[in-house]
Amino acid sequence: MKKGLLIIFSGPSGVGKGTVRELFFDKEELNLAYSISMTTRSPREGEVEGEDYYFVTRERFEKAIANDELLEYAEFVGNYYGTLIEEVERLRNLGKNVLLEIEVQGARQVIERVPDSLSIFLVPPSMEELERRIINRRTESADVIHERLSKASKEMDLMNHYRYVICNDDPQIAADSVALIIKRNIETTL
Repeated sequence: MKKGLLIIFSGPSGVGKGTVRELFFDKEELNLAYSISMTTRSPREGEVEGEDYYFVTRERFEKAIANDELLEYAEFVGNYYGTLIEEVERLRNLGKNVLLEIEVQGARQVIERVPDSLSIFLVPPSMEELERRIINRRTESADVIHERLSKASKEMDLMNHYRYVICNDDPQIAADSVALIIKRNIETTL
């Protein structure tokens, strides 16, 4: 059985990664599996343990760092986020194309560790639109929103580290573009 692709899907917070992912993820021809990240933050309303994230203690996360169990990790707004190597490899060895929906800092770590990974960066049509999307979530304080926007501005400068950059002006068009990129990369590795 052919080992699956490792796909990095990232972009600044609030750009719409989750919305776009939902629109292309279930396409059968892409044979995708979603890698669930580990985090020390509390679940947001509607988030499900083991489906959206593995919600763990800071102590458990730091043990995973010390034991080199993580493909990537980052700390943001006082919380850790990371991807378990064992989970990614298990899925790839089953022939699944594994999608990592991760922050830019983590994506850079994965690109270094797995140079043949497929990296896709989602950008907003403008920083003003990104700010509007983050505010409309109504899930963070004004301080956290300001921090996310500041971080997003710096992350936008790193888009040239990715193989592909897609603008999320229209989520369906962005999703179709991502699906086409993945499909073409699957075909070229056959």
